[in-house]
Amino acid sequence: MQILWSIIGITVLAGMGGTGLGGVVSCLFRKDSSKTVSLLLSFAAGVMTSVVCFDLLTEALHPKGASISVFLVVLGLGIGYIVIAALNAWIDRETNHEVAHIDSDHPKTADSLEELTHANHYHEHRHGSQPRSGLFLAGIVMAAAIALHNVPEGMVIGASFARDPGEILANRGGLTMAMVIGLHNIPEGMAVAVPLISGGMPKSRAVLVTALSGFPTVLGAVLGYLVGAMGPLALALSLSFASGAMLYVVFGELLPESILMWRSKAPAAAAVIGIITGLMIIYV
Repeated sequence: MQILWSIIGITVLAGMGGTGLGGVVSCLFRKDSSKTVSLLLSFAAGVMTSVVCFDLLTEALHPKGASISVFLVVLGLGIGYIVIAALNAWIDRETNHEVAHIDSDHPKTADSLEELTHANHYHEHRHGSQPRSGLFLAGIVMAAAIALHNVPEGMVIGASFARDPGEILANRGGLTMAMVIGLHNIPEGMAVAVPLISGGMPKSRAVLVTALSGFPTVLGAVLGYLVGAMGPLALALSLSFASGAMLYVVFGELLPESILMWRSKAPAAAAVIGIITGLMIIYV
């Protein structure tokens, strides 16, 4: 039971702490922050790629000395990828229409930090093109969507710790995954808090709501740990599912957003540095 409480504490920092920090950052929002967020996302993507390829998938194929069919691991990986992709498709569908685009030429991609957080719509909202209540509703919908999205991300953390349940603080793979998910949650927290604040919610309450949207990460972590602790086969499926989920986060969210925010070679360099950092964490 003490092990489970340790996992919960770590996941609270990664889930609620990451989204809450994003809410705090949104209160200090600066328009020249795109490059910083771009490098942050790219670095997190690199670390996450290393952990998935050189740690999670390796353990999924050989959990606790057993040997698992590669086809079963591929199946679990595919399911994890599809689940996260479907959740993100739902999030996009439910939130994009809440914050109406200004005209037909307005970009629908997050090609800047302002676009990611809908900050470039402030002028239109404040001058009557759309009521502030619409932006507030968008923040609420985004918070609910992010909360649902955080459940499988929490499973990644729980499954990572399930490999060595007796060594929580020495489990570098689990701690690393918690760290990169926490980094990944910062821009998600910004995307929740900015519409809420612009819609009239007090900043302190907006930060609290944003942090609470990360709470389902804890529920996912508990589920991932309990499933992974059932045996080698369950652990392999849990780790492969987690790997698929994280690969979508990397190649479907983090890298595309980072490159769109800063069209240069720097995000690629940050991703490579992240991969090297992940290797060092795993093997040193």
